[in-house]
Amino acid sequence: MSIWRRGLTRVTSVITPASSDASEPTSASRRVWTLPNLLSILRLLLVPVFLWLVLGPEEDAWALAVLAFSGFTDYLDGWLARRFDQQTVLGELLDPVADRLYILAVVVGLALRDVIPWAVALCLPLRDLLMWGLVPLLRTRGYSALPVHFLGKAATFNLLYAFPLLLLGDGDGVVATLALVFGWAFAAWGIGLYWWAGVLYAWQVRTLMVTTEPRRRRPEAESR
Repeated sequence: MSIWRRGLTRVTSVITPASSDASEPTSASRRVWTLPNLLSILRLLLVPVFLWLVLGPEEDAWALAVLAFSGFTDYLDGWLARRFDQQTVLGELLDPVADRLYILAVVVGLALRDVIPWAVALCLPLRDLLMWGLVPLLRTRGYSALPVHFLGKAATFNLLYAFPLLLLGDGDGVVATLALVFGWAFAAWGIGLYWWAGVLYAWQVRTLMVTTEPRRRRPEAESR
């Protein structure tokens, strides 16, 4: 229960109203051509390359290399942004989008290869649909997004380890068997935490809807 209480407390203390002046990005945060953003864009461009490697020639070694490179640049762009003060609005958007697209690409590729069942492949996008469905509700209260919860980060961490291991486990031998076992272990924890974080986000939105008044329209918008 302590996790739920911390999450519910955090929603009122960390979320920034969309209409707040404090939420306005600075001139630095509006920059586009920063090294962290370029790394995130490169990760996005490699998503179709990964799918082609998995579904076309079935070059699993190269596909794993793309995933490893993506995971490394995911860490690197965040470190560079913090180290050299290059955190931008675009970067905050690109980073989670790249993570979600890689997870989606991997589950679709593995499902089409019959490495994982379609039930597993579909349960992750369904959770993301739930999250997108909450955004209009948040905007009625003047908020743009929920803070990232550590459960969501832990879920993404597990999933980004699980699917490369499952891909490596699509073969014969001791290494493939061990990869399959550890891959499904990471997948089970990742899927469970992914949905747990989703339920927690939904409960936070429910609490926000109950405790916060609807956002009033600006006078200039009402006069139109």
